[in-house]
Amino acid sequence: MKEVQQVKIQTADPSAIGLFGLAIVTLVASSQKLGLTEGTALVLPWAIFLGALAQLFAAKHDAAHNNTFGTTAFGAYGFFWLGVSMTWLAQLGVFGEKMATTGDLKQLGFAYLGYLIFTIYMTIGAMETHKVLFTIFVLIDFLFIGLTLNAFGIMPKAAHDLAAYSELLIAIVSFYGSAAAVLNTHFGRVFLPVGKPFGIFKK
Repeated sequence: MKEVQQVKIQTADPSAIGLFGLAIVTLVASSQKLGLTEGTALVLPWAIFLGALAQLFAAKHDAAHNNTFGTTAFGAYGFFWLGVSMTWLAQLGVFGEKMATTGDLKQLGFAYLGYLIFTIYMTIGAMETHKVLFTIFVLIDFLFIGLTLNAFGIMPKAAHDLAAYSELLIAIVSFYGSAAAVLNTHFGRVFLPVGKPFGIFKK
């Protein structure tokens, strides 16, 4: 009778690079929303490589950890930034003048609304990760509330400001989360606290 051996392959936690990608893209994108920079042409590379590819990289490696929550979160937001990048390319006329001038912003509103619904139930899940990640998800909720209202033309100025400041705060908290994921693992102790799970749904 042959013995069956199980081999465990240990891989690094990919959340640090995923959160770093989120931090960079939201920092750059918020600078445009806040009026500190102009246009989206030079936001595009960061949206594609940091917003999309870095988070998709993290999603792939979270899947190796059998982490459904992390895989879904990083994967969904990675694809979001690919969608945003394609939208900006269309608005910049890369796919032709007709597409650039005939786009209906309300279609974006429905996409943002869908991501708001997604983020709300992911926020519930984030309650059982740690408080830094939960804070990021709450801020993403506010970002999508602002983006959705703005795309539908509801209180556009207030909605735009809500999205802009939420996005900047997402960048700041994501930098902290990324730093904590790297340094806590690197030093083998709690160097930057992230807060315990709420313990409401999982004991």
